[in-house]
Amino acid sequence: MPELPRDLVEQVAAALAEDVGGGDLTAALVPAAQQARGRLITREAAVLCGRPWAEATFRQLDPAVRLTWQAADGELISAGQVLFEIAGPARAVLTGERTALNFLQLLSGTATATRAYVDAIAGTRCRILDTRKTLPGLRRAQKYAVRCGGADNHRMGLYDQVLIKENHIAAAGSITAAIAAARAGARGVRVEVEVETAQELAEALAAAPDIVMLDEFSLSDMRAAVALRDARAAQVKLEASGSVSLETVRQVADTGVDFISVGAITKHVRAVDLSMRLQFSGP
Repeated sequence: MPELPRDLVEQVAAALAEDVGGGDLTAALVPAAQQARGRLITREAAVLCGRPWAEATFRQLDPAVRLTWQAADGELISAGQVLFEIAGPARAVLTGERTALNFLQLLSGTATATRAYVDAIAGTRCRILDTRKTLPGLRRAQKYAVRCGGADNHRMGLYDQVLIKENHIAAAGSITAAIAAARAGARGVRVEVEVETAQELAEALAAAPDIVMLDEFSLSDMRAAVALRDARAAQVKLEASGSVSLETVRQVADTGVDFISVGAITKHVRAVDLSMRLQFSGP
């Protein structure tokens, strides 16, 4: 399984604070000793993701709540499948239900969308990458979901990789100058530069960054870029970016690029349809 985000506990605490605030007024109507049992099912096929967030939600509310899972993060799940059974104090179960499901449906949606792109380019040597177009405060969670869906993380933020874009190039004076400045000032991290034309690509390859991003290149221009890279700087990786859809991603992969970055897998998320069914009993 992918490594869990180090801020998972804080993410859950923030979500509970947002929802519960000073207390769950409705759950307070339930007798304190009442118990609840139930199960969570999915109404549609998906890739499951978010188990640790659901577990942390109920653990923070009441450690007596028990979840018995029947599927793991990264597994394909089918419509009508039971994902977990739940048992414990009714107040905590009711209070945590929405927060737990919000994490599960969002992260499963991200993982499911990612898997669709990964499956679409199966058999090629290309890899799908995510972007920084994530929900504020949930970047590490969504990037975990991307890994559960079978793709790779591009960079976590502005601090762990250099990505030189148009405005950086303009400020530095040229692609060559920008790459040189990055090599000198950010040692030990990958340096990537975005290009928009064949001329910019040639200049970038001569400066030898780790990755060149091909922004909005046509399929024919991508193939030409791969040929030029292979001839001049075989060690440099090529990443395709811009206007990539599930319908076109296979064609892009077949051009020979190494990576395809897809913002849609984290910013155009459709939540997976989940349903928790509960029964209650006295103390």
